Amino acid sequence: MTVDPEPRPAGWLAVVGLGPGDPNWLLPEARDVISHATDLVGYQTYLDLVPPELRVSPKLHASDNGAELGRARHALALASAGRRVAVVSSGDPGVFAMASAVFEAQSAADAPDDWQLVDVHVVPGVTAALATAARVGAPLGHDWCCISLSDNLKPWSIVERRLIGALDADFALALYNPVSRQRPTRLADAFALIRARRAGTTPIVLGRDVGRPGERVRALSLRDVDLSECDMRTVILVGSSTTRFGASGPAGQRVFTPRWYPSESTER
Repeated sequence: MTVDPEPRPAGWLAVVGLGPGDPNWLLPEARDVISHATDLVGYQTYLDLVPPELRVSPKLHASDNGAELGRARHALALASAGRRVAVVSSGDPGVFAMASAVFEAQSAADAPDDWQLVDVHVVPGVTAALATAARVGAPLGHDWCCISLSDNLKPWSIVERRLIGALDADFALALYNPVSRQRPTRLADAFALIRARRAGTTPIVLGRDVGRPGERVRALSLRDVDLSECDMRTVILVGSSTTRFGASGPAGQRVFTPRWYPSESTER
């Protein structure tokens, strides 16, 4: 993305991924776009992830979690007025984050005509699943899929169907939004499906606040998982049938999924 440091009549809007929180994981393009923005829009927790030196000059527009569409509309209004706007998300903005909300707001039937003129760019970031995987080795080294356990915007029957399909297809899984006060039982429901379709020795990785103060990453077998350790700030990686534990060393227990997969002839 080429950033014009001078305001343009239609402004621009960038949806920026900040990564999990470690400043070392803020990609150069994201840093550059934020540095040229006149306004930063985001959930307060995510605005706090912006490095202090980049929060000095732009005007900050904070909103509550769960107010994604309102946040997107506010950002589009600012950009259509000629502002240079960065909407910030943790991780990657296209993974269960703000990019879809911005395009949804811009494409809505009741969206003002001038919003259609706003130049929207998506600036990628390191998503939490990849950061968590890197901490323990390569558990996502073969085919894998990413599923949100939240049923706030989709029915639980869809979550179940996708989980069952991915488990039966033997994907490794990255599970986002595992549990909240409004959804206290859904994680247990999901793990009932997982335990019915995975061996008790399957590696599971729990990554909480990866890249932030208080980071905790644990690799353990499915039979030893304590779901009470998980909250909304936890990403859960579930191994496939080929995922295995590697050597333990100074960095802790290693987990990896081999690049190869046994063929039917090999299995016989």
